[in-house]
Amino acid sequence: MITAIVGPSGAGKDTLIRGALAARPDLHLVRRVITRPTEAGGEEFEGVTPEDFAHRAARGDFALTWEAHGLHYGIPKAQVDLSGDVVFNGSRAALPRASVVFPGLRVILITAPDIVLALRLAARGRETAEDITARLARAAFAMPEGIAFRTVVNDTTPEVGIARLLAALQPARG
Repeated sequence: MITAIVGPSGAGKDTLIRGALAARPDLHLVRRVITRPTEAGGEEFEGVTPEDFAHRAARGDFALTWEAHGLHYGIPKAQVDLSGDVVFNGSRAALPRASVVFPGLRVILITAPDIVLALRLAARGRETAEDITARLARAAFAMPEGIAFRTVVNDTTPEVGIARLLAALQPARG
């Protein structure tokens, strides 16, 4: 099963994903390719130049690509062809295309109240006050119509958030 983990900046997606991977060794995390220097921090990703990204996209290396915040993101085909449960940190705007590329895609929205998002964004020190305001405005971005999803509210401790994500990753009960 392929699961897209989406949500606004500061929701704690990377923290909860790391915790879920530690608790569930059967989960496979897709290492995204991003047109950003690898040393920029955050999640573990492969940083490439825009030219390299375009070359790899033209070659057909990616199952899914999208643009956000002036960057290009790619999900390598080889990493989603794995057996078992695969998760990737995705984009809400890319979900309509992702649901076509990955039939049966499961979507989990990780979110938190605006005040929590603002505090987390400020604490990481990568954004200006104006950037944080803009990211909070985008946090209210509605999920695309027709996309079924589960919501995980990450508003307390990482342990509680991880437990909520692990519960959301369980198969739906009929």
